[in-house]
Order: sequence, then structure tokens, then C-alpha cells
Amino acid sequence: MPAEPHRALLVFLDGVGIGPADPEANPFAAAHLPRIRELLGGRLPVAEALDGGPVVAERAVLVAADATLGIDGIPQSGTGQTTLLTGRNAAALYGRHFGPWVPTGLREMLAAENLLARARAGGLVAAFANAYPVALIEADPRIFRRPAAPPLAARAAGVLTRDVPQLAAGEAVASSITNHRWRERTAEVPAVTAEQAGRNLAAIAAAAHVTLFAHYDTDHAGHRGGMEGAVAALERVDAFLGGLAGALAPDTLLVVSSDHGNVEDVREGHTLNPVPVLALGPGREALAERIRSIADVTPAILALLGIEPTTP
Repeated sequence: MPAEPHRALLVFLDGVGIGPADPEANPFAAAHLPRIRELLGGRLPVAEALDGGPVVAERAVLVAADATLGIDGIPQSGTGQTTLLTGRNAAALYGRHFGPWVPTGLREMLAAENLLARARAGGLVAAFANAYPVALIEADPRIFRRPAAPPLAARAAGVLTRDVPQLAAGEAVASSITNHRWRERTAEVPAVTAEQAGRNLAAIAAAAHVTLFAHYDTDHAGHRGGMEGAVAALERVDAFLGGLAGALAPDTLLVVSSDHGNVEDVREGHTLNPVPVLALGPGREALAERIRSIADVTPAILALLGIEPTTP
């Protein structure tokens, strides 16, 4: 394995925090997560595992990242995702935490300074791995009025390009990981397991320098799924990460992170908990050393790929 990464893949999991290992409240303590346990040397992303600092295992490093950003109130998706993807404290810039979509006043900054746009400006190949109904947006731009940060960033970077044909060919990944929602709308899309979706993402990442994939079902499960739904969501992610890690190119740094806590405590909605930053591959320990908050993730990835920071 090379000492420095040649490529980077950021997997965004919406609404995943680090909470106490209470099986009555935290699905991480109740779910069967063999791939995550293997990556972390038998541990899980729960508060007790990180009491002594980062988890450093043979293949991966796990650190906790602050998601409150020094702003009062409960962290939200719009500002949290914007912060994660730009390295700018979007909650401070906006004056408060805001979600679920990116507020209008932050969209220009997100468009110019997001991970994918910065990579392309630095001469690198960027990719957004998610399948997205591009044709529907072109037919009715109002669909994009209240966008999440990942597709907005991808559109600004000119890489919101994967739709039904790419998903059918295994050259895109559904935001839900498996293709079940797309299959409700079209017979063109085949069924795919979470493991195969992970392998497909690894192949996409091998063809670019910087790749982003976004998954939202973890946050949905935290809001509405109860313990059963949250466990199912995490077990799907576990299988997905297992397929991805097993197929990841040896020159690729994988970073898995989130925007705010939620699913780790099914008794309430969003939380004040820190979020996990899981790093696998070359440069993982160097990245982990740079992380204090979610604002550090994108700058750390870009720095390891040789992209200079911007001046706010």
C-alpha cells in the first residue's frame, strides 16, 4: 500500500453520531455489524470505544468529530452537510444551524468551494457516484429548489451525470444503496445487494481522483424507523462497507463521515453527539490527526491529495 493516497472517496452517511453503547437506545449496540467490527479490530463506533482517543486498528482509524461547530442549537443537515463538503463553518456563516436543505445564502459558497469543485479546479478528476434523476431536473428545475448539499455540490462541479442507464450498468449507486426504490419506477434497473453496491462504488472511485457518495437512509431511520428500522439501516450500511472495503483500490483513501447525530439514539431526533470519521487506506492516520470537527474533513482530504487550501 502506498504511503500517500492517489485517490480519495468520501462516503457521507446522513445523521450518524457517536453515542453510548446502550442497546435500548443505540442501534450500533443492537445491530449485527461484522464488517465494521472487523475494520475496527472488534470495536464499534460508540462513545465508550473512543473514551481513550482515536481507535487505531490494523486497517482503519476512527475519530470523533464535533458537529456543533461552536453554534448553539441542534445541528442540522443543510449547514452540516455544507460544512462537511467545504471545510467552511456554514452554521457560523448562516448564523445558526439550518436544515434539511442548503439555505439559499450558502449555495454560492457551496458551489465554489465544495470538495468536487476544488478537486476539478486543481486538475483532478472528480465523480459523484450517486444515481440521480437528471432528466427530471432538466424537465422541471423546480425539483431542485430545496436540494441537499451533495447533489448541489455535484451539479456545481459538473459531475451530476449518473442516471438510470449508469445505475442499470452498475456504473452508479443508488442513494439507498440497494436499487429497490428505483425498481419501483423502472424495470431497467436490476436488483443489487448492498455488498455488490459497495463493489460498484469501489470501481467508480478507481476511475477518478476524488469521489463522493451520499446515503440518507440512516437519518430517515433515526427520525421514523424506531430501533427495528435503525438496525436494518445500519446492517445495510455494514454490508455495503464490507463490499466497498474488500474491493477498494490500494491507492485509495476511504473516508466515511456524517453531518450530525441522529440514528445513534432512536429515542429522539438530531443530537449534539460528535460524528464518526472512519478512514481506511493510505493516509488514514495523517487524515485522522487533522480532524477536530466536520469542518476539517474536506481540507484534510484535499491536503493529502496536494490541493492547497482556499482563503475564506
